[in-house]
This record gives sequence, structure tokens and C-alpha cells, in this order.
Amino acid sequence: MQKGDGGEKTLKKLLLKIWNAAFDFKKKAADGVYLFFDFFYRRLKKAPGVMTNMDTIRFITENRCCVSRYGDAEIRLAAGTDVFYQKAEPALMAKLREVLGTVKPGLLVCLPDVFEGLGHFTEGDGRYWKRHLARYRRFWYRYPARGRVYGNAFISRVYMCFNEKEKAGEYFDALKKIWSGRDVVLVEGEKSRLGVGNDLFAGARSVRRILGPSAYAFSKYDELLAEVRKIEKTALLILAMGPVATLLPYDLADDGYQALDLGNIDTEYEWYLRGCTKKTPIENKLVYEAGAGEGVGELEDETYQSQIIARVL
Repeated sequence: MQKGDGGEKTLKKLLLKIWNAAFDFKKKAADGVYLFFDFFYRRLKKAPGVMTNMDTIRFITENRCCVSRYGDAEIRLAAGTDVFYQKAEPALMAKLREVLGTVKPGLLVCLPDVFEGLGHFTEGDGRYWKRHLARYRRFWYRYPARGRVYGNAFISRVYMCFNEKEKAGEYFDALKKIWSGRDVVLVEGEKSRLGVGNDLFAGARSVRRILGPSAYAFSKYDELLAEVRKIEKTALLILAMGPVATLLPYDLADDGYQALDLGNIDTEYEWYLRGCTKKTPIENKLVYEAGAGEGVGELEDETYQSQIIARVL
């Protein structure tokens, strides 16, 4: 019996290895096909223009505009591909495409600085964006407005993915000036906890929080928008809630708000302060890129709890 059981386990391990090898081969073959066609596509089509990080931060500071950022997840959703924390619902797809192609006064739409070269990235991130662009470049080039210069979506991801990590401190200092002395309302996922345990928003006059879902937040979009519209228009809204944070500034710009999509800024700041060289979990905070928030429980900190003015869950 035991010999038979041992033989069955060995066979299962062998079959699993064969399956994994076949899956890897299929993926590499598909990547090869996409990379082949992308080689020609990127030479035939004109890339969207993207500002530098510092020029983007200066533009926001001088113009007090709203900011919508598009990353790899947002373009995948716009193209009809689900991501692990949000379904590509038709209404979400349509709105993401609409915002990306809009030219609206008071709104700066930001794209990743990846179209003219990847040498400024770490080796791992450069490989990731090369594969991503091979599959999605046509969408990056199709949806934006022609002839428009876009802001840089990496303004809130200035540390981990870049080779020159020493520049991050300058970027963070410039970003902090945007909310220095202002009343800030953080619209964030319920376990994001921006600024908790660090000095990211120490320069703000006050900090309040509206908590939303950590995943599949688009189902609460209308409720979140209604809740945010209760805030006085002099407040600075800082958003961190995936694609919902990309879309809210588009709707709030017409109302006279300044709303900034700065998702991942707290995670990047924590990594910067700790000198991390790889994506690392952060205690009491949801970090999808490192452990996906496993073990993140409630936070009973009195200051944090007193800042919460609404929950839309």
C-alpha cells in the first residue's frame, strides 16, 4: 500500500512538472509573438508625450489642477481585461476610455513614462514593462487624445521601480509642498492607511479620511462621489483607491475641487524611508504587491480613528 502511494505521489509530481513546463512554454511563446509585432508597431505609431516627474509635480503645484493617473491596471481594464481586485465592467471600461481621451480644463491626465525607453527602470521592472507594452501598447496609443502632452503617472511611484533611487527624496519633498498648510481629505481603501506611522502628511493643516472598499470599489462609485461632494471645495482631496481614484478627479474637476490620484504614494514612501530594495509588506497596511494584505487587521490608533469621517463599504 505504501509503495503504491509513493508511486502515485511521484506520478503526480511528474505530471505537475510537465503541466508547469507546458504552461511556461505557452506563455513564453505568446510573449515572443507579442514582442515581435510590438517591434514594428512602436516604430510605425507615435507615442503619447509624457512629462518628467518633476515637471508634473511643478505643473500640479502651479495650477492646482485635478490629477487622474493611468497605470498598467487601468489600461488593462480599459481594454476589457480583469485585474485581481477589479472586474472590467462595461461601464468602467467606457469611463476609463473617456477620461483618457478627454481634454478638460483643470484636469491633468497622467500616463507612465515607458514609451520612449525603459533604461531608467530596475532590471525587473524594465522586463515587466517590456512584456506589458508588447501586449497593451496599442491601447496606450489608441485611447489618449492626439497631440496632447500628459503628466507622469509615476509621481506617486518615485522610488522602488527606478535605478536612481536617490532622487526619490527630492520628489517626496516637492510633493509634500502641494498639501503643506492645507486641509486634506484622504479618500482611500479601508486598509490603505495613508500617512499612518510616518510624516507624509505632517505638513498638512488637518487630515480627514473617507474609507472605501479595498477591492471592487467601482461598485460603490456613485456613493463615493456623493460622499466626497459633501466636503468643502477648499479642501485638497488625495485619492488612493485603484481605478476609482483615476475616475473621481474627472467628475470633481467640474465642481471646483482639487482631487489628486496618488495611489501607492504611502507604500513608496514607507519603502523609501526604510531603504528597501524589494517590495516588502508594511505592518498594518494593505500592500497588494507584497503579500496582498495578508494579516492586515483593524487599527485602533486613536488619531487615525478620529480622522475617519465616513465609510462607504
